[in-house]
Amino acid sequence: MMLPILYSFRRCPYAIRARMALCYSGVQCELREVVLRDKAPEFLQASDSGTVPTLVLKDQVLDESFDIMRWAMDQSDPEGWLEMPEAGYDLVEETDGPFKRALDRTKYASRYPDANKDDHLRTAQEFLKKLDSMLDKQHLFADTPRLADVAIFPFVRQFAFIDKTWFDAQDWPRLHRWLESHLASELFLNVMPKYPKWQSGDGKTLFPQTI
Repeated sequence: MMLPILYSFRRCPYAIRARMALCYSGVQCELREVVLRDKAPEFLQASDSGTVPTLVLKDQVLDESFDIMRWAMDQSDPEGWLEMPEAGYDLVEETDGPFKRALDRTKYASRYPDANKDDHLRTAQEFLKKLDSMLDKQHLFADTPRLADVAIFPFVRQFAFIDKTWFDAQDWPRLHRWLESHLASELFLNVMPKYPKWQSGDGKTLFPQTI
């Protein structure tokens, strides 16, 4: 039986959330770690976009991370991640759109010389302040994680570690607690081991290692 093949890059927030969803759902894959500056030809052949993550299935290829998450939920959703309001999907869309744009122009300001870093930092701060205000429960919509929490967390993590001292000093106590709970979660830790670059001829790397 052919396992799904997941092309991934360890630190990419899109790939992190895809791996978390696959691990949570108990879907075992063959993991192929991609080096972004030296992409394997098999990966480029599989993915029209040439971006990670890409999940190669028997009958289709998914190269959008949220599509991979939804596919994983279709296989198994043991803790009810899909039990959230429509507002959760809107929040993911806002994360992937305005917040990610602001994050990139804050973290990688030198790549965007025409962008006003301060304006983008303010946009990011407003979004994070909004998340903090929503966290009257342990997570965004319930006392246990939902799909939106896991889809959004890797991007908040990426922003926080631009300058963790500055981030920790912000008056976002509930957001800090939420972020730290995800960083310490068994699920997150299980998807973050380092893997060598995959190349043709390598043996299979199973992900997750155990189900």
